[in-house]
Amino acid sequence: MLVMEGAGPVAARTLDVGPGGMSAVIAEPVPTGKKGKVLFELFYDGAAHIIEARVAVSHCIFSSAGFKVGLTFQQLDMAVSSAISKFMR
Repeated sequence: MLVMEGAGPVAARTLDVGPGGMSAVIAEPVPTGKKGKVLFELFYDGAAHIIEARVAVSHCIFSSAGFKVGLTFQQLDMAVSSAISKFMR
């Protein structure tokens, strides 16, 4: 789920996650530079974990599946950074 500042939550389908950010597909475009937060699920250590992180939009392009949006993590706390690292192993 993606929640941009001044807007309600929108469904997002995660495409890729890394230590610096993530990419997702959403139904409507969002402007580059817009800030908000993302909530998504990572599976590691045998269980699903809900992750919440502040993000900024790095790019948003139209595709056949919707709008592909690049999200750069902003000020990740250690717990989220650790969760992403564990997921990537």
